[in-house]
Amino acid sequence: MGNPTINFRNWAVIISMITLFISCKSTSVVKDGTVDENISAKSVIRNHYYNKLSFKTLSGRMKIDYSDGSSSQGVNVTFRMEKDKAIWLSAPLGIVKAYITPERVTFYNKLDNEYFDGDFSYLSQLLGTDLDFDKVQNLLLGQAIFDLRDEKYAVDIANNNYQLKPRKSGELFKTLFQIEPLNYRMATQQLSQPWKKRMLEVQYKNYQKVSNWILPNKVEILAMDGDKSNSIQIEYRNMEFNKSLNFPYTIPNGFKEIALKEYGN
Repeated sequence: MGNPTINFRNWAVIISMITLFISCKSTSVVKDGTVDENISAKSVIRNHYYNKLSFKTLSGRMKIDYSDGSSSQGVNVTFRMEKDKAIWLSAPLGIVKAYITPERVTFYNKLDNEYFDGDFSYLSQLLGTDLDFDKVQNLLLGQAIFDLRDEKYAVDIANNNYQLKPRKSGELFKTLFQIEPLNYRMATQQLSQPWKKRMLEVQYKNYQKVSNWILPNKVEILAMDGDKSNSIQIEYRNMEFNKSLNFPYTIPNGFKEIALKEYGN
């Protein structure tokens, strides 16, 4: 397992990244939709937004597995979301907590008596594109990170999904989206900066039905920066909609403020 301090520091960053970059039982939905080879990109995009989730709160648990190529770890966390307002995660015993709002990104780590309290600027610089609360929320819910209605796309069939590529290549980064034909939710989202050897890929392995809503079930995230790579696997469990929730979060007294870039060294 290595040094426990390093492990819990890693989890502080992992939980924050995940929340920046989600009595009813759920059942897996098999992707048995049939692709329409004559469909237009405009129709695919319209169907994607037609099936957009509308709810007040979402809560449950996440099983998170992390690997950096040389070591791996796993943890279960409690997850709560108030749509458009807050995302909250707590590791067992509250050792690490994260709280994200449209204005604020913060987490603390009780093992090292440290905390981070800032905005999205660090991750925006890291990925080469502006990040905000809406993009993070969309990623967790299986929606497109960017508004697909803002650009013109070409559509192809790939892996039995509708694949969308911008007709005009971006100057700062390249994007690729795959949308599954059953529920018109994301199958893959990919952002890359080939000239900097950076790539972020999010794959939605399958979806689950909770009440009348379709949610991601298993998600795989791969982040590459040069020769370094990190992979995160998320499994959503026991998800429930529209429960009355609270978001307890107070940075303990005496904790030392840290800069997130310290973890990238």
